[in-house]
Amino acid sequence: MDRVSPAAYSGENIPVLDGLTEVLRPAVALYLDLHRHPELSGEERRTAAALGEWLREAGYEVTEGIGGHGVVGVLRNGDGPRVMIRAELDALPMTERTGLPYASEGPVTHACGHDLHLAAVAGAASLLARARENWHGTVVVVGQPAEETLAGARAMLEDGLYERFGRPDTVLAQHTAPLLGGMVAHGYGPMLAGSAGFEAVIHGRAGHAGTPHLAVDPVLTGAAAVLRLQGAVSRESAPTEQVALNVGSFHSGTAGNLVPERASLGITVRALSERALDRMTGSVERIIRAECAASGCPREPEITVVSRSPVTHPDPAATAAVRRAHVELYGPERVAVWPPAMATEDFPLYGDAGASVHGMTGIALSYWMLGTVGPKTWARTPGTAEEKLVALPPNHSPEFAPDVRTALPTGITAMTTAALVWLRTDRGRAETGAAAATGTAPR
Repeated sequence: MDRVSPAAYSGENIPVLDGLTEVLRPAVALYLDLHRHPELSGEERRTAAALGEWLREAGYEVTEGIGGHGVVGVLRNGDGPRVMIRAELDALPMTERTGLPYASEGPVTHACGHDLHLAAVAGAASLLARARENWHGTVVVVGQPAEETLAGARAMLEDGLYERFGRPDTVLAQHTAPLLGGMVAHGYGPMLAGSAGFEAVIHGRAGHAGTPHLAVDPVLTGAAAVLRLQGAVSRESAPTEQVALNVGSFHSGTAGNLVPERASLGITVRALSERALDRMTGSVERIIRAECAASGCPREPEITVVSRSPVTHPDPAATAAVRRAHVELYGPERVAVWPPAMATEDFPLYGDAGASVHGMTGIALSYWMLGTVGPKTWARTPGTAEEKLVALPPNHSPEFAPDVRTALPTGITAMTTAALVWLRTDRGRAETGAAAATGTAPR
């Protein structure tokens, strides 16, 4: 199926955004509520219910329980493109240390900004619903569970997301980043890395610490594997490739006077190309098996791929069109270029990278970053912009604290404006012609 071209953006006033003042206050309240009550991947019942209630009140047809706790809201407004807007429901298993009066309690927190994504999408959904006379088409709002475990997009797609709610012409998403609040940033080429997560179980032979020669020590084997795995990056990848490998967990044994029976490693590899990711995946398995053989382990290791995400590579034409709309809305000084990063997402599965899951191609993805740092915090952080980004608490930090006053209004208007790039009138789409379909990087 051919892609629907994004509409021309003329720089004229955008009536859809006139309702921002009325929408912003309840959107802030939603954000604060979500931030206080985070839920882990697969446990997002309360969060899903809050989004579903918001969408129903805005006039959307809501279905819950898609691929777990996934929520889908559909708003039909005549003939036209089908635009899907996605945000995530889940939080991280960590304790917040922001000191905010609305901080979460306990060992779960929204340290990746998913609460802000949800509030922004909710606000955009309301603005679009209030001004249907200014656009044509169908809006599909998706609240996705289990993004942090990279399982939610696949689960929703396997549960028939596109078959049940229609194939979208485009899918839009944004993600918080420690940029100055009020800014957005678009990337050209790969934006985020693809990743593969492993759990490797090494089987030894248990024994007494005083007779290690009668045992096979899985700790020693695991330690050798950890050290050897670093060579997969430094000696098996070209210096120009962006590749990362991390052993994030190593568990074995219960006491210092025994040789344990097994050890388990948690490993993640990331790369900015699928070819490099496949090669690194092969290296991990080869190295662990070889170290087990060298140690004389009594059994082959158990190596399980627990997660896999493709490289996030937004559609160039869609990216160019949305970026133009953002420049016209905010001015060029508030729209930056995002360099490739080694963070990862399951968002690419909604596009061609997930064709093996949903069976469809030609779905344009647009994805951008949303600044979250308040102006006072940005000003008092020393250094250049690049040095500020290094110094400020990043996503997944217990100190990560978006400035809702600047980030949320921009998140709402950025998402609304991006949706209107496709949903504008037929006149607007006709004006674009072939130019939008061949959009390239900004001049």
